[in-house]
Amino acid sequence: MHLKPLSDHVLIEPLVEETKGGIILPETVDREKPIKGKVVAIGPGKLDEKGERIPMQVKVGDKVLFRKYGPDEIKINDPQTGKAKEYLIGREDDILAIIYS
Repeated sequence: MHLKPLSDHVLIEPLVEETKGGIILPETVDREKPIKGKVVAIGPGKLDEKGERIPMQVKVGDKVLFRKYGPDEIKINDPQTGKAKEYLIGREDDILAIIYS
């Protein structure tokens, strides 16, 4: 993938949670944005009033919780498979928490 987020933007790969116990979910569940994801790429951080970079609090590989309607959906073609993969791109402020295991 050749995509570098700018400023304080973050590229997130949505994590799909599997259901347990054979529960069948309605089709509308697939259309809602997930709230968990994995950080794939980050920008350099936004600039403060003095023109200095504010370091990003998340890093590539972090699992995060993010605002349901914050990030925008984008599709990027995977050069290896030739299939489009869905990602979310938004500001670091859209991220609510980092998930630690």
